[in-house]
Amino acid sequence: MPGRNEEELPLSLLGNQGTSYSFEYDPEVLETFDNQHPNRDYFVKFNCPEFTTLCPKTRQPDFATIYISYIPDVKMVESKSLKLYLFSFRNHGDFHEDSVNTIMNDLIELMDPRYIEVWGKFTPRGGISIDPFCNYGKSGTKYEQMADHRLMNHDLYPEKIDNR
Repeated sequence: MPGRNEEELPLSLLGNQGTSYSFEYDPEVLETFDNQHPNRDYFVKFNCPEFTTLCPKTRQPDFATIYISYIPDVKMVESKSLKLYLFSFRNHGDFHEDSVNTIMNDLIELMDPRYIEVWGKFTPRGGISIDPFCNYGKSGTKYEQMADHRLMNHDLYPEKIDNR
């Protein structure tokens, strides 16, 4: 007997043993599935502690933990496809701020979530770490107000220098 909604899932990556890793930026690898609880607000959070991209000027690697939190609407992102998508930044040259905004924009286009935030916590280079944060709430809804509030209050507890 098929599992819950198994017949509806057109996922090509989940369970695929022949996974191919793209070393070039590839938003086309992202896949979705239906939210089974669209009548409820809830957060889905992903932590990617091994994110790597390249500095567009020096081509040196930049390392980060990427935090993605969203409140789904109708569609949700499939986690293996998200992993492959994030991996595709490995040889992609973008500034930290651009990488975080690109990830958020691609996920908004993919899922049209009620709310989403992406936070990149990059390891220091040259003695400075850069931690861009961006978010979005659907226009004209309570999620737009939530985005404004969370943006203004996202970093109320600054880090200590010894916790990286």
